[in-house]
Amino acid sequence: MKRLFCLAAIAAALMGQSFTAQAAGVEFGVGQTGNSTMTYRLGMQFDWDKSWLQSDVGRVTGYWSGAYTYWEGDKTSSNNSLSFSPVFVYEFAGQTVKPYVEAGVGVAFFSHTKLDDSRMGESFQFEDRIGFGLRFAGGHEVGIRATHYSNAGLSSWNDGVESYALHYTMPL
Repeated sequence: MKRLFCLAAIAAALMGQSFTAQAAGVEFGVGQTGNSTMTYRLGMQFDWDKSWLQSDVGRVTGYWSGAYTYWEGDKTSSNNSLSFSPVFVYEFAGQTVKPYVEAGVGVAFFSHTKLDDSRMGESFQFEDRIGFGLRFAGGHEVGIRATHYSNAGLSSWNDGVESYALHYTMPL
């Protein structure tokens, strides 16, 4: 299992290198689960460069999100995950500050199938997210996000876990 996780991490790093020129930004996040486990997230966002339903109120757009998350548990329950998700964003109109709401469903791979008291059943999980925040004229972004991980019943154990986080995205 550790070999599979290491290979996935290397593949993600290589993919990230090939997309760097198209990246919208680097994301830094810190949060906590419902069981008080701290989470630290480092990711990259790649804009779709498309918008739909554009009006005076705002527009629908989106991005691809790839991230590594460290789940800080005790000595026996720390975890690592890699995730990849398409994210839809409704961005409200504004000159220097644009409020937004976002939602996405993607996949994640965990290094262990247990996190604190949660038995996740298998390493493969779905990642559901919802969030809101502010985008600034220079491309910087701050926001709050709730993320849920679950294997959707693919395994007999499916406790799932949620993370609630603050995040900052720095443009490249």
